[in-house]
Amino acid sequence: MDHHCATRRLRKLAHGTGTRLPRMHPHMLRHTFVTPMLDAGVGLRDVRIAARHADPRTTMRYDQARTNLDRHPNYILAAYMASGT
Repeated sequence: MDHHCATRRLRKLAHGTGTRLPRMHPHMLRHTFVTPMLDAGVGLRDVRIAARHADPRTTMRYDQARTNLDRHPNYILAAYMASGT
């Protein structure tokens, strides 16, 4: 499965649930995978291994970006899904 196929499948799945985000892409899933681990207190090294980041600086960028989550589409989607509506 290439990037374009993954994007189409993700958008189709989101559309089936009624979720509408302007720029839905597969990397959102990675971000949604990494960010809750960091929020839960999982160490950067363990998160890096789980996310298969070759460079620890990549994982650190996710950690630094957590302060902007209130405006991030992934956060909005996760809050929507958690509400059960």
